[in-house]
Amino acid sequence: MLIGSCISEAFSRSGYEVLVSVVKSDFLKKGRDRIEASTAKAVEKGKLGEQDRAAILSRVEGTTDIGGFSNCDLVIEAVIEDLEEKKKVFSTLNKVCPARAILASNTSCLSVIDMAAMTRRPEKVLGLHFFSPVPVMKLVEVVRTIATDDETIETAQTFVQSIGKTAVVCKDAPGFIVNRLYLPYTIVAIRALESGLASKEDIDKGVVLGLNYPMGPFTLMDFVGLDIHYHACMAVYEETQDPAYFPPPLLKKMIALGHLGRKTGRGFYDYAKRE
Repeated sequence: MLIGSCISEAFSRSGYEVLVSVVKSDFLKKGRDRIEASTAKAVEKGKLGEQDRAAILSRVEGTTDIGGFSNCDLVIEAVIEDLEEKKKVFSTLNKVCPARAILASNTSCLSVIDMAAMTRRPEKVLGLHFFSPVPVMKLVEVVRTIATDDETIETAQTFVQSIGKTAVVCKDAPGFIVNRLYLPYTIVAIRALESGLASKEDIDKGVVLGLNYPMGPFTLMDFVGLDIHYHACMAVYEETQDPAYFPPPLLKKMIALGHLGRKTGRGFYDYAKRE
């Protein structure tokens, strides 16, 4: 729900009415709490007025009934990165959404055409991949399948621009643009650590100070979540069979230990010690 709540907040901040559907009511509460906390912090920093905050919150509604999407123009799926789960969602969306509705997936690497094939409107299905944290990251990958029509792409680009973000269009290929380039880079970094080339701290410093990246690979992987990172690597590897995307043993061992990054307090770095 984290990415979903971030996307919902971004849309509401831009004046759109947003309906969020989740399977459990406690997920709704967590998402709502995150939006309330984010907007409250913006008020504290003087970046948002109380009236504007109230308006943002009023434009976001939640439900556990996916049938509530029966009058929506654009629906973005943001469930876990599991293709079978996403295909089920698209099959349901095709039944409940109006014929005019564009159906999009926020997947970072999975095949969008496989989701589109579950609908009777493949020409209106595409990928809209937002980057985390959504309020900060300006990029959205607009992913075009072999079935997506020009009108859908143009509408998506206009929408992305309307929420203050920049769209890049790419074809429906494993990893799209960013992860196609990013994942091998992180795998090389992990292998360098495994081989004893340098410490994780020095590899991160080398990338930040030598390449002028805002953060090093280990800091970024911890932020994203090592489990999410692993599944993204495997998804691209399974499609391409390119060994450049195959996760190193260290990554799998860390996941087995529950060291998933910031969200568990420990990943490549121990965040309890850092605090």
